[in-house]
Amino acid sequence: MEANLGIDVAKKKFDVALLRNGKYKHKSFENKPSGFDSLVTWLKQHDVVLVHACLEATGSYGDALAKFLFHAGHIMSVVNPSRIKAFGESELLRTKTDKTDAKLIARFCERMNPAAWQPDPPEIEHLRALGRRRDALICMRTQELNRIGATDSSVNDSIQKVLCFLEKEIDEISKLIKDHINNNPDLKKKRDLLITIPGVGAVTIEAILSEANAFEKFDTIEKVVAYMGLSPKERTSGSSIKGKPSICKMGSARLRKILYMPALSAIQHNPSVNALYKRLKAKSKNGMIIACACMKKLVHIIYGVIKNGIAFNPEHNLKNACI
Repeated sequence: MEANLGIDVAKKKFDVALLRNGKYKHKSFENKPSGFDSLVTWLKQHDVVLVHACLEATGSYGDALAKFLFHAGHIMSVVNPSRIKAFGESELLRTKTDKTDAKLIARFCERMNPAAWQPDPPEIEHLRALGRRRDALICMRTQELNRIGATDSSVNDSIQKVLCFLEKEIDEISKLIKDHINNNPDLKKKRDLLITIPGVGAVTIEAILSEANAFEKFDTIEKVVAYMGLSPKERTSGSSIKGKPSICKMGSARLRKILYMPALSAIQHNPSVNALYKRLKAKSKNGMIIACACMKKLVHIIYGVIKNGIAFNPEHNLKNACI
C-alpha cells in the first residue's frame, strides 16, 4: 500500500511522519546506515511496502538517505525548501518542531505530488564533491589573506604557513578535478565544447558539469534559468506597489556565484555578451541588472553549446544577442 512519508533531516537524526488515510505515525531515527535500515523495518511493521518520500534540499545531510530510499524502490522527491515554507504559510502553521515539520512535508507530498527525484551518476557526484571541497578551501584561503598584517610577527608566520598549506591543497584538488574529467569520455567531450566559449573557464565548467549535470535533466532553457535562480522577479500591484525588478535567487547559489565573474569577463571577450551589454548600457540600465542579464545570456550560450553538441560560433550567437 502506498503512503506519503515526510522527512525532516538534521545532521545526526531525521524525523519521519508517515501519512496514510489521514492519520500520522511519527518516529525519529539516527542519520546513518543503521538508522536507514531501522526505517525500513518500521515501515514494514506498519504494512507499508511503497512510500512517496519527500525531504527538503538543504545541504548534504539528506543525500545518503535519499539515495538509500531511491535504491530501495521507493518514490523519492527532493524539494526546494521555499516550496515547503510557502505551503506551511498557506496553512497558517505557527508551531515549528522536527515532528511538525515532518508532518508538514508529508502533507505537502500528498497534496502537491512533487516530481520524482533520482541521484546523479557516481562520476557527477564525485566531481561535485571535489568542486565543493575546492570552494571551501578557497574560502579558507580568503579568510587567512584577510588576517595578514597582524602586529605580532609570530601570528603572521602562522598565517603564511596556513596559506602555503591551503595553496597546496587547492592545487591538488584542482588536479584531481582535471584528471577526473580527462578520464571520463563524456565529461571530457562536454568540457572541450564549453572551453570554446569566451569567458568560460575551468572552474565554471566544473560547476556546470557537476551541479547541473550539464543540463542533462532540463529540456528547456527556461527551466535552466529558473534552476539557477536567474528568473526575473517583479513586484507591481495596482498604482501603489512598484518594486524594483530583481532576480528571484530561488536556485543554485553556487552556480550564480561561479557565473558572476565569467559573465563580467564575457562582456569583454565574448561578442554575443558584449553586444547585449552595449544595448542595455545604451538604455542606461542599472549595473547589477546588466550583470544579471549578461549572466543569463552566458547561460543561454552554454545551454545551446551543450544541447547542440557544437562548439561556440560567435557569428551564430551574435544573431541572438538580444534576450
